[in-house]
Amino acid sequence: QVQLVESGGGLVQAGGSLRLSCAVSGRTFSVYVMGWFRQAPGKEREFVSAISRGGVNTHYADSVKGRFTISRDNAKNTVYLQMNSLKPEDTAVYYCAADRTGWNYENQRERRLYDYWGQGTQVTVSS
Repeated sequence: QVQLVESGGGLVQAGGSLRLSCAVSGRTFSVYVMGWFRQAPGKEREFVSAISRGGVNTHYADSVKGRFTISRDNAKNTVYLQMNSLKPEDTAVYYCAADRTGWNYENQRERRLYDYWGQGTQVTVSS
């Protein structure tokens, strides 16, 4: 059984930074493409970012490009999301997810590709 546990969420003022972590256990971490999604109240869960198995390839939603950075440490079975210049509209529950099928730049936006999900961590950005 694969388990994903997010941490690092919290309350921050606009313009501030947070770093989210997602620790993965249960299977070999390096076989998974990893993604971050978020869900704001009353909205659908949306893609934020994804990173390939080796960390070479990344993909970002336009809304976070230039502000967020995804990375992974395969030795620590952990994926990160560094969030800078946060805005109130970034307020959401952030979820990490694992995809077994391999990297496909465009398809990594699709929730259906991801096999395992964490429980989420709340990020609140005040104005």
